[in-house]
Amino acid sequence: MLMPILQIQSEDMPAYAIVCGDPARAEKISRKLEQARELAFSREYRTFVGLYEGVEMAVVSHGVGSPGAAVCFEELIRAGVTTLIRVGTAGSYTADYPAGSVIVSTAAVRSDGLTRQLVPDGFPAVADIGVTQALIEAAQEKGNADAATAAGKVGVGITVTLDAFFTGVEEIPHRKYKQAGALAAEMEIAALYIVSTLRGARAGAIVAIDGFADSDLAAEYDPHTDAVAHAVEHEMNAALRALAALARQDQA
Repeated sequence: MLMPILQIQSEDMPAYAIVCGDPARAEKISRKLEQARELAFSREYRTFVGLYEGVEMAVVSHGVGSPGAAVCFEELIRAGVTTLIRVGTAGSYTADYPAGSVIVSTAAVRSDGLTRQLVPDGFPAVADIGVTQALIEAAQEKGNADAATAAGKVGVGITVTLDAFFTGVEEIPHRKYKQAGALAAEMEIAALYIVSTLRGARAGAIVAIDGFADSDLAAEYDPHTDAVAHAVEHEMNAALRALAALARQDQA
């Protein structure tokens, strides 16, 4: 069956998928797969399939922001994907996790508009516990963790999903999120968790910190540093290892 937006056939899709915002990052992750092949490149949605440690998996880009990303997640699940891991970037709320760190998201504050049209306001956006544990173990695994920069750390906690990247006349309550214990802000994780919960899939997410979202820690934003590049490499490897581990568990 053809997925009309992603332009992929359901029979070509495996049960496991990594999703990321940037089509170029999807291509970069696909280079880590054996027998990788590109299935489609439609709008911002670029899809690859291949093997990692003998496990068939997909890598798909979803673009920026929850509405477009949710289209991707919906069609992937309709095509037969049962496990999704988002690999992305985020702005930190704390000096404990500077640029070059990675954070495994256990849940997401729903400060986006998309999920309010899917579930009631009080409904939580929560990661699957099994996927989260697999990501934590893969991110902390010796060898992979060593690939992070010396300043890089592996954090585990709540992230915030926003629609606005740049500020306007309305103030984004970053300080309140920080005081409540959120670690970082990004733009798609809540959509991933809500869509997956509604459609019976399991999902998790890991993000590389590329700057500070907290104005008290504001510095010139530069996501193209060596520290960020190492963190992105770290999270990509962790996501691949986590998916492979989950597939082995499912087959046991």
